Amino acid sequence: MAATASGLCEFIDASPSPFHVCATVAQRLRAAGYAELAEADPWPSNAGRFFIVRAGSLVAWDSSGDAQRPFRIVGAHTDSPNLRVKQHPDRQVAGWQLVALQPYGGAWLNSWLDRDLGISGRLSVRDGDHIDHRLVRVDEPILRVPQLAIHLAEDRKSVTLDPQRHVNAVWAADDATGSFLDYVAERAGSARDDVLGFDLMTHDLAPSTLSGVDGAFVSAPRLDNQASCYAGTEALLAAEPHGYLPVLALFDHEEVGSTSDHGANSELLLTTLERIVLAGGGSREDFLRRVSASMVASADMAHATHPNYPDRHEPGHLIAINAGPVLKVQPNLRYATDGRTAAAFALACRQADVPLQRYEHRADLPCGSTIGPMTSARTGIPTVDVGAAQLAMHSARELMGAHDVGAYSAALQAFLAPQ
Repeated sequence: MAATASGLCEFIDASPSPFHVCATVAQRLRAAGYAELAEADPWPSNAGRFFIVRAGSLVAWDSSGDAQRPFRIVGAHTDSPNLRVKQHPDRQVAGWQLVALQPYGGAWLNSWLDRDLGISGRLSVRDGDHIDHRLVRVDEPILRVPQLAIHLAEDRKSVTLDPQRHVNAVWAADDATGSFLDYVAERAGSARDDVLGFDLMTHDLAPSTLSGVDGAFVSAPRLDNQASCYAGTEALLAAEPHGYLPVLALFDHEEVGSTSDHGANSELLLTTLERIVLAGGGSREDFLRRVSASMVASADMAHATHPNYPDRHEPGHLIAINAGPVLKVQPNLRYATDGRTAAAFALACRQADVPLQRYEHRADLPCGSTIGPMTSARTGIPTVDVGAAQLAMHSARELMGAHDVGAYSAALQAFLAPQ
């Protein structure tokens, strides 16, 4: 099934946390005949379609047919900026019962105010002598971070938000409700005393939707970067491998630097690629030779030119919504693209019959980055940074073009399986 805007909305609404992204993708892969492998087990020597999950990261590949091929890899990230629950969340202030939160990544804090928020993530629960990691999701408006009334602001124009003091959420008016973790554990079907650890975060409860005239836009949370996770998954499922072995790598923790055991700055991708070669009967020499002929597309979202702030953009590189995928270039290596990899993605767009836009950041503004540069450096694989255009990046709710969803995925599919 080709990627669609409505499919993206369903994907996002099913995936409020990185752990849920992996569960959603895994469900889609299993339905297409992929088998999940455990990293601690020996891997099968036969070619086939497989995937692994490590916490909030997932790697999938299709080695059917000739398994002794270089890799074509689409990489993206599962995490998005949000507000996360502190280890001791219960607070009482001025008669209110609060849940202590803190920003994760570069969250645009004002966008999280006055929204109905649910809770999602993972509980690590004692199960006899073992630890069971359970997904948890509460899709009820239990949390809200209230804005300060304009009458109480010093200049009645704006309020500077302190991430320590101003992003805690109200959830009760007295202490009769009890502990917040008691509440979450009960909703997950666990006893509070059995909860040994947790990774909990907030999510906006407003569903994703098509908006604008004739549904021209996708209005949704977490487009950065679940739009790439969705487009990459659909690209892998639709690709017909020939010449290259297609791989999808979805990493957690990009928004905070990727330095974890399952972030893009870890050994996860490199060791997975090597094990694919070794399981198929190849040697380390074979692995190194295949890596040298491989390529990565770092798929992350791109800045559309903002109509209210056109001066914040490079005037020679204006980016439009619903005008095709975006090739991202930054000579100081905030993006990994060079001429070689740019040409490969441009060719993929031609083969997919979709237009290509080229983005450069203003030279007088600091540029964000992606998993691209670190993936290229960790693996030695040439990498291109690409994306789909959007507005309101890092906001609690973002906007992209509905027609860009299919075009983006089609370009990634052509990259994975070039003609």
